[in-house]
Amino acid sequence: VIEICKSSTNGMAGKSFTFGSRASTSGRLMPEYFIRRAFGRSPDEVFARVGFSGDHSRTIQLVQSGAYETGALDFTVWDLDKKAGKIDPAQVVVIWESPTFPDYQWTVRGDVDRVYGAGFKDKLTAALLAVEDRAILEQFARTKFIPAKNADYAPIEEVGKVTNLLN
Repeated sequence: VIEICKSSTNGMAGKSFTFGSRASTSGRLMPEYFIRRAFGRSPDEVFARVGFSGDHSRTIQLVQSGAYETGALDFTVWDLDKKAGKIDPAQVVVIWESPTFPDYQWTVRGDVDRVYGAGFKDKLTAALLAVEDRAILEQFARTKFIPAKNADYAPIEEVGKVTNLLN
């Protein structure tokens, strides 16, 4: 997650702010988690106006146009749009990058060992963690896959509950 600002880095509080999609991990949930952690308040209490752009590229466009002063988006979209020449560095700048967090994951059904044979889940896990082919990894904007556990997703679940996205 990166946060961007309309050509100025003078504090975020009190400015207008746009998330991406309401249910996006990198466009909403984790940015909200980090905002709550940094300010001790909800985004509605920190910013003058909070909106939802609908997607990461649209967040860039809205901040770049001045419709919003700040916004949050996934770094991979920032990099792609930057390479495509869609970002004017005189109009929009990165002001903060989040710490890493678990995002996209591979999930398998709980009965895979019963269906495909004992140890299948472990073999599948080992195969995914061993992927080194850059062409495959680039499709996921990753340099490698790493193991994760349910507890790693606690911040996402926390914000999902606070925002009533999870009941």
